[in-house]
Amino acid sequence: MNTMKSNISPLQGARAGYKPKLPKALTGNPSKVAVKKGKGTKSLADGQEIQRIFQHTYGQQEVSFVPGKASTSFKKPLKVALVLSGGQAPGGHNVVAGLFDGLKKLNKKNRLIGYLGGPSGLLEDKKIEITDKLLMKYRNTGGFDIIGSGRTKLETHEQFHGVKKNFLKDDINALVVVGGDDSNTNAAMLAEFFEAEDTGIRVIGCPKTIDGDLKNDQIEVSFGFDTATKVYAELAGNVGRDCLSAKKYWHFIKVMGRSASHIALEVALKAHPNVCLISEEVEANQWTLDQIIEQVAQVVADRAAKKMNYGVAIIPEGLLEFIPEMKKLISELNDLMVHHPEVDKMERAGEKEAFVKQKLSEESKNAFQTLPHSIQVQLLADRDPHGNVQVSKIETEKLLIEAVDHKLKIWKREGKFHGKFSGQGHFFGYEGRCADPSNFDADYCYSLGFTASYLVAAGLTGYLSSVRDLLKPAIQWKAGGVPLTMMMNLERRHGKDKAVIRKALVDLKGKPFKAFTTLRKTWAMEDDYTSPGPIQFWGPSDVADSVPETLRLERAR
Repeated sequence: MNTMKSNISPLQGARAGYKPKLPKALTGNPSKVAVKKGKGTKSLADGQEIQRIFQHTYGQQEVSFVPGKASTSFKKPLKVALVLSGGQAPGGHNVVAGLFDGLKKLNKKNRLIGYLGGPSGLLEDKKIEITDKLLMKYRNTGGFDIIGSGRTKLETHEQFHGVKKNFLKDDINALVVVGGDDSNTNAAMLAEFFEAEDTGIRVIGCPKTIDGDLKNDQIEVSFGFDTATKVYAELAGNVGRDCLSAKKYWHFIKVMGRSASHIALEVALKAHPNVCLISEEVEANQWTLDQIIEQVAQVVADRAAKKMNYGVAIIPEGLLEFIPEMKKLISELNDLMVHHPEVDKMERAGEKEAFVKQKLSEESKNAFQTLPHSIQVQLLADRDPHGNVQVSKIETEKLLIEAVDHKLKIWKREGKFHGKFSGQGHFFGYEGRCADPSNFDADYCYSLGFTASYLVAAGLTGYLSSVRDLLKPAIQWKAGGVPLTMMMNLERRHGKDKAVIRKALVDLKGKPFKAFTTLRKTWAMEDDYTSPGPIQFWGPSDVADSVPETLRLERAR
C-alpha cells in the first residue's frame, strides 16, 4: 500500500520533522504509569438488552493513566493488529505512529501488523508489518494510504470466527480499530466475541470521524474534525470574499455531515455565512421543505432590498433526512428497496420512478413528486452498505437553489421581490478528509494511538481510547479509556433492533448553538464574512494550535 512518492514538497519535508506532543502521564517510564479505575458504567439506554448482548464486557469501569506503579509487566512481547475502518479523516497516520511508538516504548520487541484495505483485510488475512522505516514517510501526513481503509461490516459469527482463526494462526494478541461509531460498534462486538471464546485477544478502538458525531463527556471530539472544518472554513471564507468582489452570486455550500450538523455549525462559527441551516433545528421545529425554502428566500429578498444580490448559505449534507416529509419518504424508500430489489435492475427511463410512486404512501408520493426529477433519480440510486439512501450523492444545494429561485419568481410577480438571484452550488466533502492534520489533530491523534498501546498493555478490551481536557496544553491532557458499551443504545436497522454506539447530534441547548443563534441575524443582513485562511503549522499558538470553535464553547468554564 506504500504509494508515497520520494519527491515530496518543501512543506511535506518540513512537516515530517514535527514532534507531536503527549499527555504528561505517558511521557515517562512505562513502569511508573498506573491504571486508575473509576466506577462501573451503564449503557446510554436499553441497559438490560445491551447487557444481554455484551455479557462479558458490559459494565466495565472507566480508566485513566496516572503516575504510579504499573500493574503489569511489559517483558512479554505483544503482536498487535491494526485496521483503519470507514472514511478517511486527517490524523489517521499519526494514530498509527502513536500506537507504534507506544508499543515500542513499552517493549522494543512489540510488533504492529497493519491489515490492508479495512476490515476485509482481517477476513482475507492481507497484512504488512508496520516498521519505523515505513512510518517515516507518513508521520504528520493526511490520508489512510499507509494500509488503506474500507467499509466492510463485521457482524456475523462466521466473520468473527474467520478473524479469530487468522489471529490465532498469526499469534495476534490485540486489535486496534480506528473508526467511527459503526466501526467501533463492530469493535465492541468483536471484543465480546473474543471474550466469550476465551481467546485472550483484546480489542481497543480510536474515535475517528470528521462528522464530529462520535463524542460525549468522555470523548470530547473525534479526530479529524478540527482539520476538516478548518479546510472547509477556509474555502467558505474564500467564497465570502468572492461575494464581496463579484457582488452577483448566491453560493449554496453543502458540507459533510449526514447524521449531524456539527461541521455546518463549526464552519458557520468560523466563516459567518448569511445563512446556515442546522438539521437538528429543522427536525425540532418540524419545518417542512417549503418553510425552509421560504426562510432562505426571505434572507435573499431582504438583502436584495439593500442592493446586496449575493450571499453564502451553508447546508448540512443530511438536511433532507431531518425534514419530516422527506424523512418519511426516505424511510419508505429504504424499506421499499429492501423488499423490492428488482427496482435496482430497472433501466428504462422513468421506470423506477413510476414503480416507486405506486408503492409509496399518499403523503410520501406527494413529497416525491414535488422534487426535481434529478433529485428523484438520486434518491433511487445505489444504496450504501447499510441499505440506506446515499445522502452525500443527493445534490441538496442544487435542490435549494432551484426551489429558492422558483419562490423568488413567484414573489417577483407578486411585487414582493425586486432584486436578482443567481445561485452557485458547491459541495465541500472529500477536500477535507485527507488534509495534512492541524497541530491539534497531529497531537490529539498521536496521543490517541499512544494511549491505545497502553490500554492493550494493561490487558483491557472493549475500550475506546480517550484523551480529555483538550482546551489545556497537550502536556496537561488526561489519557485513558472508555468502555464501548457505555456509549450504546438500541436502534432499528434493517427491520431489527441492534446495539449501536449512539451518534451525537448538535445540542440545541448547548453553548455552540446558542452562540450561533445570537449571531445569525447579524450575519444574514451584514457582510460579516471572516477569512479563517489556510491551516497554519507554525506561528503564534492562538493561530497554529487553535482548537475547534465548538469544542472551545462547549468546554470553556
